[in-house]
Amino acid sequence: MSGKRAFFYVQHLLGIGHIARASRIANAMATDGFDVTVVTGGLPVPGFPAGGLKTIALPPVVASNAGFSGLADANGNPATEAFLSSRRDMLLSAFRETKPDAVIIEAFPFGRRQMRFELLPLLDAIASVNPRPKLFSSVRDILQENRKPGRDEETVKLVKDHFDAVLVHGDPDFVRLEATFPLTADIADKVRYTGLVAPPPAADPAERFDIIASAGGGAVGLDLIRAARDAACSLPASYRWLLISGPNLPERDFAALQHEAPANVTLVRFRKDFPSLLKGAKVSISQAGYNTVGDLLRTDCRAILIPFVAGGETEQTVRAERLKAMGLASILPETGLTAEHVASAVSEALARPPRQAAALDLAGAETTAAIIRSMLG
Repeated sequence: MSGKRAFFYVQHLLGIGHIARASRIANAMATDGFDVTVVTGGLPVPGFPAGGLKTIALPPVVASNAGFSGLADANGNPATEAFLSSRRDMLLSAFRETKPDAVIIEAFPFGRRQMRFELLPLLDAIASVNPRPKLFSSVRDILQENRKPGRDEETVKLVKDHFDAVLVHGDPDFVRLEATFPLTADIADKVRYTGLVAPPPAADPAERFDIIASAGGGAVGLDLIRAARDAACSLPASYRWLLISGPNLPERDFAALQHEAPANVTLVRFRKDFPSLLKGAKVSISQAGYNTVGDLLRTDCRAILIPFVAGGETEQTVRAERLKAMGLASILPETGLTAEHVASAVSEALARPPRQAAALDLAGAETTAAIIRSMLG
C-alpha cells in the first residue's frame, strides 16, 4: 500500500471535533502506508492536523451563527460569492495536483450542506478522472436530526451516484446509523462501521487534577466553564480543578474567567495531554461531543455531560442519553446551567466508585485505514 495517495477533506465550522477526528484517521492512514494530504477549510486549530502530514489550508470559513445556516470568513464577515468561488477553485486545483487513489470527505453528504458550492464540483471532478479514485464519506455515528423534508432523499441520491462507501465512525452495539438517519436501508450496501475513533490509551499524567471541566473548541462553552469555576468555590478547596476553555473562547471572556478564578483552579485554553489528564482525574465535566467522549471512554473518570443544544442541535443529547443508559455518565441540561447544579453533580459523582471500562470498539482510526486499503485492492 506504500505510495497510495489519499486526499482527505475536512471542514469544521464551529467546534474542533471534526478536524480532531479527521486528524486521528489521517494519522492512522499515514501509519498504514498511505501518502495523505489533508485539506482543511476552517480556522487553524493548534495540534491539528498532526505534524508530518501534508496539509492544504483553504481560506477559512466559519459558521456565522449557532444554527450553522450561513458562512463567514475568518474576520466574521459574510462570505462573498467571489471568496467562495476562489476557495472552490483552490480545492479543485489541489485535487488535480494530488492525483489521489482515494478521496475521503468528512461529513458530506450527511452534513456540511453549506459547502455544496465546492463539494458538488469536487464530486464532478472525481467522476471525470480516469482511473476514478475511490470516494468515501466519513461520518460520525450520530447525525443531527430535525433535517428539512427532502434532505435525506438528497443524501441517498448523492451516496448512490458518487460514493463507494460510507464510513460510520461508531460501534453498532452503541448506536446504529439508522437511529438518526431513517433512510439507512437504502444505502445499507455501502455502510461500513469502523468503531469509535478514540485516541490510543493515554500515558500516565505528568500533572494531576481532581476535576477537569472542558469546553471543546470553546466557541459555545463559556457558561459551562463559568459554572464550573463558580462551583469550585462551594466545594472543598483541597480539590484541584483544571478548566480548559478551548482555543475559540473570545479573549475578553477568557480574561474575565482568569481574573475571578479561585486559587485551586487552573484555567488554560488547550492541553494537548488532555486524554492523559483525564486518566488521572476523578471527575470530568464537559459537553458530549464525539471526541471528548472518545477520550473519556479510554479512562475510568466519572463523567458529567452537558450536551450542546443551541440552534436545535440533537447529536450530543442522543450520545449523552445512550451513555447514561449504559451507566457511563450523568447529564446536566445546558439551558439554565448554574454553579449549584455543577457542584451538586460533582459531589454525587465523587460519591460513586470509578466508572467501569466501556465494552465498545474504540479502534476506529485503524479500522478506517484498513477498510480503505482493502477497497483499493
